[in-house]
Amino acid sequence: MSPQLLSILVLAGMFVVATMLPINIGILAFVASFVVGTFALGLDEKEIFEGFPVSLFVTVVGVTYLFSVAKLNGTIDLLVDAGIRLVRGRAIQVPWVLFAVAAVLTALGTFTPAAVALLVPVGMNFAFRYRISPLMIGMMVICGAHAGAFSPMAVSGALVFGIVADSGLAVSQAVLFFASLAFNALLGGITYLLLRRRGEESFVERPEPAADDELPTGGGGVATMVRTQPRVVTWQQRATLVALVGLVVGALAFHLQIGFLALAAGAVLALMDRDNLGKAIDGISWPTILLVAGMVTYVGVLEHAGTIEWVSEGAVHLGAPLLVALVLCLVVGITSAFASSTAILTAVIPMAIPLLLTGSLPAAGVIAAMAISTTIVDVSPFSTNGALVLANARGVDRTRFYRQVITYTCGIVALGPLAAWAVLVLPGVF
Repeated sequence: MSPQLLSILVLAGMFVVATMLPINIGILAFVASFVVGTFALGLDEKEIFEGFPVSLFVTVVGVTYLFSVAKLNGTIDLLVDAGIRLVRGRAIQVPWVLFAVAAVLTALGTFTPAAVALLVPVGMNFAFRYRISPLMIGMMVICGAHAGAFSPMAVSGALVFGIVADSGLAVSQAVLFFASLAFNALLGGITYLLLRRRGEESFVERPEPAADDELPTGGGGVATMVRTQPRVVTWQQRATLVALVGLVVGALAFHLQIGFLALAAGAVLALMDRDNLGKAIDGISWPTILLVAGMVTYVGVLEHAGTIEWVSEGAVHLGAPLLVALVLCLVVGITSAFASSTAILTAVIPMAIPLLLTGSLPAAGVIAAMAISTTIVDVSPFSTNGALVLANARGVDRTRFYRQVITYTCGIVALGPLAAWAVLVLPGVF
């Protein structure tokens, strides 16, 4: 049996075991990384740990720690109240506010995980307080971040345009940007419609609203109109707001690693609030970190085995151009759910360029479909964006919420690339 096929079978086995038994799949992934890497591929310890997601680990730890401090000192409540006032008390409109802010941030050059890391903690606290589906909130933040991710100023947009320009293909920047914007806006709208009335059933804990809050509810137990009175802002909350602004400036203007910034800010704020100093670390989502770190480490072993390249090259050699385009969209969608979207785009788009140079397919449509297929699956809990949603959810049954995210991801992986191909590639052929 080839090492590529063996590594895929082991991956499938991990999902089966983790689905049937209450064990963190990250543990299985670490064990599989050692067994497959050592005995099937002959990798040493250093090579196995090359895939360990250090940056992702620091980001999730830092962001969840900082917002744990902010929750304990009441700053999150202030931000939630500000969001309510922004939409004039219509709580159910806040997901669209988060979608729009995320889209603007990424369109102006913010790296997608950074935008998600800034907005998801606030959105999840808002969802918990006003009984709005945390799955809907989290997914709409990610959709918004992807909506702006292929502007000419965005990281992903600049990467794709650079690859295409070097190939000699003529692909409009506007086509890629507006295709991604429209596709993710549609996906956000569908997510909103399907999940907007599934808030109350998502939680196993109830918030304790302040005495000056009124939370009349509409259908499904969702707060539809909320009135809040201005709160007295403490000096710890002012310091936290300054720290959050500094986090945004450092991440967006100076491109500093957001996890390190969040850890530094959280540590300073915790030292200023001695009463809650020891409690803040409990807010770090260790189960999520274990899950994601283990899975991404195993993906690194897959890359050493050549599994991703093996699957991609098999798709390219299928023959019929239209079928090849569909399979490529499916392949990048499936693999990107477990691996870096940036890495997948960098590896797979050049494989499609010889096919596009023949003129048998619309180049702009194929590039846009592949770019969208690669990024929309970042709702996966094994990607940075999905991990941040999973880590910041409040008041939920973690196992149940994880399964909800996995179910949503499976739907996106199964239908998203197919829809992108049908809308952007198929019309250009007939």
